[in-house]
Amino acid sequence: MNKELDQLAADNIRALAVAMVEKANSGHPGGPMGGADYMHILYSEFFNYDPSDMKWPFRDRFFMDAGHLSTLMYAQYYLLGNYEKDDVANFRQWGSVTPGHPEVDVARGIENTSGPLGQGHTMGVGAAVAANFLKARFGDWMNHKIYGFISDGGVQEEISQGAGRIAGHLGLSNFIMFYDSNDVQLSSKTDEVTSENTAMKYEAWGWKVVTIDGHDHDQIRKALTDANAETEKPTLIIGQTIMGKGCVTADGTPYEGYTELHGKPIGDTGADYEKTLLNLGADVANPFDIYSKVEEYYEGIINKKKDEAQAKKREIDAWRSENAELSAKLDGFLEGKLPELDFSSVAQKEGQATRAASSNVLAYLAQNVENMIVSSADLSNSDKTDGFLKKTHILKKGDFSGAFLQAGVAELTMATMANGIALHGGVMAVVATFFVFSDYMKPAIRLSCIQELPVKFVWTHDAFRVGEDGPTHQPIEQEAQIRLLEKLKNHSHEQSFVALRPADSQETNVAWKMAMENQKTPTGLILSRQGIKDLPAKSGNRYQEALGAEKGGYLIQEVADPDVILIANGSEVATLVAATKLLEEKEGLKVNIASIPSEGIFRQQSEAYQEKVIPPNKPVFGLTAGLPVNLEGLAGANGKVFGLEHFGYSAPATVLNEKFGFTGDQVYQQVIDFLK
Repeated sequence: MNKELDQLAADNIRALAVAMVEKANSGHPGGPMGGADYMHILYSEFFNYDPSDMKWPFRDRFFMDAGHLSTLMYAQYYLLGNYEKDDVANFRQWGSVTPGHPEVDVARGIENTSGPLGQGHTMGVGAAVAANFLKARFGDWMNHKIYGFISDGGVQEEISQGAGRIAGHLGLSNFIMFYDSNDVQLSSKTDEVTSENTAMKYEAWGWKVVTIDGHDHDQIRKALTDANAETEKPTLIIGQTIMGKGCVTADGTPYEGYTELHGKPIGDTGADYEKTLLNLGADVANPFDIYSKVEEYYEGIINKKKDEAQAKKREIDAWRSENAELSAKLDGFLEGKLPELDFSSVAQKEGQATRAASSNVLAYLAQNVENMIVSSADLSNSDKTDGFLKKTHILKKGDFSGAFLQAGVAELTMATMANGIALHGGVMAVVATFFVFSDYMKPAIRLSCIQELPVKFVWTHDAFRVGEDGPTHQPIEQEAQIRLLEKLKNHSHEQSFVALRPADSQETNVAWKMAMENQKTPTGLILSRQGIKDLPAKSGNRYQEALGAEKGGYLIQEVADPDVILIANGSEVATLVAATKLLEEKEGLKVNIASIPSEGIFRQQSEAYQEKVIPPNKPVFGLTAGLPVNLEGLAGANGKVFGLEHFGYSAPATVLNEKFGFTGDQVYQQVIDFLK
């Protein structure tokens, strides 16, 4: 502990943040200047990791919520050797590793992509759940901490309520969050938008809360020491800080705490850029230099971190030598290895809903996959994730031996926590709700796509056939929204999302097989509430034929030189089968039927295969319970898609099928009209 060096290091972080934003002419300098003291103390004295092994799975993790404070992270990690001088000098530029908001880059210390406020710390809560889940299975030696950093905006985002409630309810004492409370927002002061007592709010959720001067290093130390010793509750450290700490005007007068310091370069405010750098001890001609005394100080810190990590690794090695079987299991979890799974062995009843088929698969997975957490937004008995729950028990404070997370009515929180579970590693995450409520989850789904996380989303009650619940509960446009993500590439140039709407029970088995084997991107299973007649099996083995779904689309009925191709997914495929029987009997038509559970995967197949399933020179009729656009790209310019272009109504599903034109007889007539 050296007060002079600690202050110099914090000021170095401030100067770097100011310089990065000034050179980029874009960014947020004021907040990083306020949070610099906390970051320096956290990383220099408390944060456990191995600088020579950044992906060490038993490291502490830092989850940033306030992604606009990216320069705070880049400056801190530059001092730790994770970034080069050119990296920080090229902040927000094309091709740089220092984007405007942090993007997952574990090798440099960035654990999560952040920017949409509220999601960063919620992912941290998910990571804390994953850490406790693993600790319950492998021992107390697995005692790494999850640190979060939140701002006024993140505290205000509604998702913070879900994250705060769940973290407190589960007693996540391994989660420690710093709240950078500076009373300043991007366009206003906080007292213009809120008068709540944040400390009391978190205490009511079951958190340990301490309020400190966020610039007093001794107070920061004590708060972090106490938080690390806490065994019952998550900790919120409310650090009262000053926006733009260290800013001065041209004559050296302090210029701190102003709203304008939040979101634009210092030189564009009442503060003076060069005088501020000088006030912070920087060389104006070389603003991206690490101060010589700070560089020497951090060399010692880095070496100490390496030594401490090696000591921890020796402890883990000793455990491994005494627990060879557990050790091998842990490695399998961390490597994402799946056990041998036989989805064809999952027995399914005739004519059941695909949500019920999914329930049977989940029951099988609960007995065969030991590192999976399933969660439902208070709908487990309706979305049928209770198939999993019946084979395990819920996670609760003091007991993480179960594998089911009761999230309560909090779809966005639940989905974001799943992202955090996936980011932590070693644990697979499945989350479920009604398909219409995927609307609440879209921000998390998007970040799941951007971060390339293999979260499994289960969405049931997939169409207007929800029936009596009416238009608020009947998804019409949701499938179109989700399928857009299949057309969007991630930064690895992969399809960013896989959406699967299986047509019957055996296709549901295959869809789950695809979801479990997809470790590159998120997967969504879109499942029916109502029973669906099983599709005919030409070979007598429906599962083997349903494996065609692995190509995104396949023919469930194929004849030579067909007169028309009928395409659909989900419930509507069985309707096409009923219509086809009439087309054959009454009109003598030759019909091919294609089930296309994922257009995105189908489009990845060879042109020859795609044209075999949907020949370009044949009339194509598509049937969808959602917007026609769901299938228009597949039907082509000369095809026709019958779907819905209006919201649903409250009535029994059978009545709605008839009123909306989705019976076999009606679809038969629609195809005839189309061919005419």
